[in-house]
Amino acid sequence: MQSKLLSRRDLDFLLYEWLNVESLTSRPRYADHSRETFNAAMDTCEQIATDLFAPHNKKSDQHEPHFDGERVDMIPEVGAALKVFCEAGLMAAGQDFDRGGMQLPCVVEKAGFAYFKAANVGTSSYPFLTIGNANTLLKCGTPEQIKTFVEPMLEGRFFGTMCLSEPQAGSSLSDIVTRAEPQEDGTFRITGNKMWISAGEHELAENIVHLVLAKVPGPDGKLIPGVKGISLFIVPKKLVNDDGSLGERNDVVLAGLNHKMGYRGTTNCLLNFGEGKFRPQGRAGAIGYLVGEVHKGLANMFHMMNEARIGVGLGAVVLGYTGYLHALDYARNRPQGRHPMNKDPSKPQLRIVEHTDVKRMLLAQKSYVEGGLALALYCSLLVDEQRTGTDPEAVKEATLLLDVLTPIVKSWPSQWCLEANNLAIQVHGGYGYTREYNVEQFYRDNRLNPIHEGTHGIQGLDLLGRKVIMQDGAAFKAYAKAVRRSVERGLAIQSLAADAHALDAALQRIEAVTAVLYAAGDMNKTLANASVYLEAFGHTVLAWIWLEQAMVATGKEGHDADFYRGKLQAATYFFKWELPKVHQQLDLLETVDTTTLDMQDAWF
Repeated sequence: MQSKLLSRRDLDFLLYEWLNVESLTSRPRYADHSRETFNAAMDTCEQIATDLFAPHNKKSDQHEPHFDGERVDMIPEVGAALKVFCEAGLMAAGQDFDRGGMQLPCVVEKAGFAYFKAANVGTSSYPFLTIGNANTLLKCGTPEQIKTFVEPMLEGRFFGTMCLSEPQAGSSLSDIVTRAEPQEDGTFRITGNKMWISAGEHELAENIVHLVLAKVPGPDGKLIPGVKGISLFIVPKKLVNDDGSLGERNDVVLAGLNHKMGYRGTTNCLLNFGEGKFRPQGRAGAIGYLVGEVHKGLANMFHMMNEARIGVGLGAVVLGYTGYLHALDYARNRPQGRHPMNKDPSKPQLRIVEHTDVKRMLLAQKSYVEGGLALALYCSLLVDEQRTGTDPEAVKEATLLLDVLTPIVKSWPSQWCLEANNLAIQVHGGYGYTREYNVEQFYRDNRLNPIHEGTHGIQGLDLLGRKVIMQDGAAFKAYAKAVRRSVERGLAIQSLAADAHALDAALQRIEAVTAVLYAAGDMNKTLANASVYLEAFGHTVLAWIWLEQAMVATGKEGHDADFYRGKLQAATYFFKWELPKVHQQLDLLETVDTTTLDMQDAWF
């Protein structure tokens, strides 16, 4: 029976036929691997996700964690699934062999983890955050911090979080007021409140390692305004003794759980640090350990945030993808109606997959989710190039491409793979709106991703306000160069030449409109419609990704011809139905329109 989590055939196409991940095995870090070991890792992920994560997805949604005033209770299946995940070594799948890892390439690790996101986004959030936490400390932590906190996380004994937002600050990190007072022993005492902390409290692990942004007061005792005063701290739920055993409870307290429309299986917490309920070493204040240098906290936390943005994009993709596969299965099995030219009621009804409007909705979903998955895996491969590339120019290009594509890989799937979920509900008709079918939950779960790790608007400001002009436009130029290499190859294929021309035209317009926006001489005007710019840029990126896939699929015959024809039809759909939307958006942007900027509060 074909999986309704993800299409393994599509993953194989992307990994081996397009991205050629087998070539990574020629690099020293991956020399012990082969296509067989990559497949074995993904087989393990698919099996555990199918057998242990997917079965309780609906149950954990209907019976979300609750706080009884002392502890968080949740259904036992969550812990059982995570136990097997950790025992399989998957928490350390991308880590060095000498850390107990599998030393998998990032692109293969992400492909495998995609199964868990598709199967149960709530349960998969716990390892997702832990892996990001561990990776951050491996980059920025001391050897002692790595031994004390990272090694137990990679073993699955400790879990991790990231604590950024505060109730009064939200996404505006410059306005956080959590305070870190230096102590004579080199530790810090942390006091403050953190909001929206996913996986912030539970009983799933021996300990929870919080990475907390806080401000160290200046000589006058006041917090330094803005982001320059932010530092990063390890604040464990329980202190760890020198021998690695657990010590007393730290002064970190769950104030309450937030109840979201989706992701219900993940505890989402308001945490109080230093309120005095627990008194480590005899007094109030959560004990924290500085990560890196004072006042460099945001730069260090961005290691986790950027990794999380790729992960959020991938999570949005696979929620859309599993919704698409559920809708496709339903459409192939649901008889209803007849063709307009053959309405004889004595004849059997058609399966709805035969109706043109259902084909339209399925084809749109296919173009969004297969395009989004390709983009997420491509960005993951760029991470591998950064880490293990031997050509300095290629490494530099990969770094620049990843810089400019990170806002896209986070935001585009969060918008358009959510739309895929919307269409999946529509394909199901009235049934799609009921809780008896899975697609309504996929939509609710995915609706969080346009907010997770920086809202749609924040990603637009990052792209237009920073990424396309950084280093004198170096990242944008690297992206344009890569697209034009693809265009040149596409022009040489007769059946794809028109699409290649269309992509080149869209890219030229984005270059021109970017220059017009910056010629406005007023950043309020330049950035007023940054979200529209993000959408136009993102659709152009996905057209590039589809041209790349189409070039691989062209001319393929044999027993799998239908798969390649499906790829080509999805590419055709994207170029005929989706890419033209870009030009209307660019027309608006080119006028440096200030309609939204000029709107006044009182006029609402």
